[in-house]
Amino acid sequence: KKKKKNTTGDKQVAGDDIDALLETIEQSNGLTLQSEGCGGSDNRPVLYVEHRNLNPETELKRYFGARAVLGDQRPRQRQRQFHRSTWMTIPKDTWPRFSRPGISMTLRESRDGLQYFTFEHSRDYQQIQFKFLDSVESMDPNNIVALLQMNPYHIDSLLQLSDVCRIQEDQEMARDLIERALYSFECAFHPVCSLTSGTSRLDYLRPENRAFYLAVYKHMMFLERRGCPRTALEYCRLILSLDPDSDPLCMLLLIDFLSLRSREYNFLLRLYQDWEVHRNLSQLPNFAFSVALSHFHLSQEDQTESEERERLKHKADLLLQNALIMFPGVLMPLLDLCTVQPDAAVSSHDFFGPRSQLGQSPALAELVSLYVGRTHTLWREGGVLLWLEECVREVLRRVDTKDPLVEDCQNNNIQTLSLIFKRKQRYQSAPLNIHRHVILSEIKEATSTLPLEVTTQSVMGFDPLPPLDSVASYTRPERQSVGASNESTLSLFFRSLLPNFNLQPMPQDDQEVAQAGRELNQEVNRLMVAMRDMLANIQFQEPPRDNNPDRDEGEWD
Repeated sequence: KKKKKNTTGDKQVAGDDIDALLETIEQSNGLTLQSEGCGGSDNRPVLYVEHRNLNPETELKRYFGARAVLGDQRPRQRQRQFHRSTWMTIPKDTWPRFSRPGISMTLRESRDGLQYFTFEHSRDYQQIQFKFLDSVESMDPNNIVALLQMNPYHIDSLLQLSDVCRIQEDQEMARDLIERALYSFECAFHPVCSLTSGTSRLDYLRPENRAFYLAVYKHMMFLERRGCPRTALEYCRLILSLDPDSDPLCMLLLIDFLSLRSREYNFLLRLYQDWEVHRNLSQLPNFAFSVALSHFHLSQEDQTESEERERLKHKADLLLQNALIMFPGVLMPLLDLCTVQPDAAVSSHDFFGPRSQLGQSPALAELVSLYVGRTHTLWREGGVLLWLEECVREVLRRVDTKDPLVEDCQNNNIQTLSLIFKRKQRYQSAPLNIHRHVILSEIKEATSTLPLEVTTQSVMGFDPLPPLDSVASYTRPERQSVGASNESTLSLFFRSLLPNFNLQPMPQDDQEVAQAGRELNQEVNRLMVAMRDMLANIQFQEPPRDNNPDRDEGEWD
């Protein structure tokens, strides 16, 4: 009896406290539950993801309180028709009834403590995918809407139509479509797949997996715009954990911004310390400036002791000065977007003048424009601008006094591996994942710097810049209709009127050429006769008038 009572009591406690239940499950797997911040325990992996931080309500409760966020939602949720428990999204009553769309996840292999998964499409889903590609080529969003009415959980249609709604400034519908796509994905998860452990991998080379990356990315950006940067940071870590080596969406160019927005400075510093050795994060403009900014903010916190404040402030000064020496082309665009008029001594100096921007390689200019366009709002605070002004003056003093580090940058001393030498060698051409990230970011300062080989090709919202070595599990059948034809517009118009019309390739023999010409003239003559008859027989008849005197003359049938 005692054993039975204890079991019942444990169930009641677990039912009342979801976090306690999660803690029990995580500890049974050898993991500890993460605290409120990102940098709570050094025993966890740096990309550890916590389930409750994937829910924006967790962040909103800290801002406004649980009563203001939840209200009377809980009674309604208990009556909903969905029964599947999910972490990333909460299904809504307004959604169509869910039925498995034909997506499944399989475990491909396990090695070195990592599990490699992949999404797969059923044969019926493949046919829907082919219809979707036809709808995209038609350039008519109504065709995608019609496809979604028949298949309300088709992933690529949801992604594409979400972009259309966002362009038309229907943010609520665009966000709802992305959440529906995430719900469809999460219902297809493999039982072993874990979002929190950081050991699950998805190969971006497979098109079925790329849709999940894009759905999570778009959901993350919606959360950031809604004022939930801490939740967005958790999704950013999730995307990065799926393939940290390749980083197909280049989340390292975004994670520092979300860390600063959510004030997770310790997490950013830990990521920088752990990954600097093998990833050279200091060679990225965003990390060079954001790490310095993190040290500065930590030095301004009230709970920091005075000695620690001085140490952090001194380190922040050195890091920012080195960042300005390494990337001098950041300063003037940053001040311009911050609507700050630089001092004449700064704007006229050769080190920060126009020459610093003109000397940048295209790839470095792309990274600098991306960082400035994304994070200039973080530098508008009064204390930060004053600190930036102090460091700029110190850099100019070091330049004028011929500091060894600055002198190495200017003289391009290869023997000492000067910073400017590193700039010229590292940023000759940006890899494809950086271009893909710039396209997804939609930051105009960065998109204007994309090279011609990117801007001249068609970019699809459901799969921007697919990898060149993409691994396709199935191929689209060749279309036998107009799309696969090389006929001109005129010949296609003729064929639409006369089905027997056929413009064959030009034969090589003279007799065949003459015969083909005569047949073509006959076809054209028959077409012209048919068109004359059609135009001559067109008659316009007035619609029958209704003798009802009570009817309004302006009323339409």
